[in-house]
Amino acid sequence: MIISRTPYRVSFFGGGTDYPSWYQNEVGSVLSATIDKYCYISCRYLPPFFDIRHRIVWSHIETVEAISEILHPAIKAGLDYLGFDDSIGLEIHHQGDLPARSGIGSSSTFSVGLIKALASLRGQLISKRDLAVKAIDLEQNYLKESVGSQDQVAAAYGGLNVIRFLPNDTFEVNPLPISKKRVCELEKNLLLLYTGESRMGGAIAAQVIANLQKKAASLRKLSAMVDVAADILLGDGNLNDFGHLLHESWMLKRELADCVTNTLVDDIYQSALKHGAVGGKLLGAGAKGFMLFYIPAEKQDAVKKALPNYLWVPIQLDWEGSSIIYHGSKH
Repeated sequence: MIISRTPYRVSFFGGGTDYPSWYQNEVGSVLSATIDKYCYISCRYLPPFFDIRHRIVWSHIETVEAISEILHPAIKAGLDYLGFDDSIGLEIHHQGDLPARSGIGSSSTFSVGLIKALASLRGQLISKRDLAVKAIDLEQNYLKESVGSQDQVAAAYGGLNVIRFLPNDTFEVNPLPISKKRVCELEKNLLLLYTGESRMGGAIAAQVIANLQKKAASLRKLSAMVDVAADILLGDGNLNDFGHLLHESWMLKRELADCVTNTLVDDIYQSALKHGAVGGKLLGAGAKGFMLFYIPAEKQDAVKKALPNYLWVPIQLDWEGSSIIYHGSKH
């Protein structure tokens, strides 16, 4: 039995510049962090005593005779991508701390965790870079999903990073060496709000991708904010400047496509600002899911009281990335 644990991410700045159609022409830059909320995937070789070949447990329970019959698209494609066949049965379980399709990179986190677990099941060690590369390849080329590349890299590496995407289809991961005190200050001012909705990010991302060249000036501004934000975190000035920049970034991002925001999101955001939030954004491609807010600790109760019908989630940063937390017998 193998169990992988892979963190979800929050993207602070630069979202949109991590799509291949952008960084194949211009450098993309993002600032993101992984958080202490995780996707868990367990897998094992299924003993030969059962009258099924494969058992897949997610929001459904699948019992099938062949990989080709699996309904879960990422598991079906992932097993094929990694060269598994029906000669040995497999059992794969998925559990997550946060709901899927909610803007926290859940699909890419799943892909990273699946590849990590299956490689370990075979006794293979896989580097963080190779793990990210394979997850990007699986989603973008095998599954043909309209996704960027930052989520896979973030989930594989963990931590707080500036990630550069280069025109030669490579990337650089630059961890921010900020002090523990600064990290704690950042964490206590960050909150997630769950709108109670989920969305298919691929459809929204496809519309954003279609507008990339039209919105090139905005994307360059979003990319430039990455280094400004990094300097704020690395400095010793007022950390509220990070929140103000987050607000400026969200005002730009919501212009990338009409579907990025909606009345519900705008109303929540304005109410949060009115009662003490400094800045925030909707996570992921847009429309629905989790919203990230920078709210000074002394203002958080007022903001929560103004928005009592939503679930608020405190977060801390994860520094490990995708890992194997249990490695038992292979059979």
